[in-house]
Amino acid sequence: MKTKNYLIILSSMIILSCSSNKEEGKVEESNGHAHHDHGATSEAANSKSPRTAAMANIGSNHVHVVYSAPSVRGRQVFGGLVAYDEVWVTGAHSATSISFNEDLIIEGESVPAGKYALFTIPKENGWTVILNSNYEQHLADDYDQTEDVLRVEVENIPSADQVEQLKFEVISKDTQTGELKFSWAERSFVINLKAQN
Repeated sequence: MKTKNYLIILSSMIILSCSSNKEEGKVEESNGHAHHDHGATSEAANSKSPRTAAMANIGSNHVHVVYSAPSVRGRQVFGGLVAYDEVWVTGAHSATSISFNEDLIIEGESVPAGKYALFTIPKENGWTVILNSNYEQHLADDYDQTEDVLRVEVENIPSADQVEQLKFEVISKDTQTGELKFSWAERSFVINLKAQN
């Protein structure tokens, strides 16, 4: 009888231990998604254009960009894979999104706090950068100019070195100002950001 009770207790302890380890794994996964740039599923992480993120605080304003990051892989990107003078998702697959929790001044224009799709129109000598209120879009299929909340013209900055994988950076410069930087292949641009307060 004692042996039977001992086996039941031992079995229960093993089951509880396994269950606890699974829960810890879930917490670690959850924390990893919250704190790493790559908040994507394993399928997306293995894709040729992994979903990733860039973020920083501009003053007390948290600026967060989520995008798919394709690589050059020997292709002609601008004027080839990405057409000039056409609205581009500025990444791959789903629209790149930008969100901020407080009103933000972007290139001198005040934009209300919220989440937006970030589209661009690459040109041979510059860029049109667009924030659009419909952030849940695939490519630019559903793009509607009437939903734009911001359009700014910025200059093209030739990259010193070829940037293999598309990259966004949110850069805090001081307590009130920062930049959003885009780089891919031989091109890049910078957008000036400023906290409202």
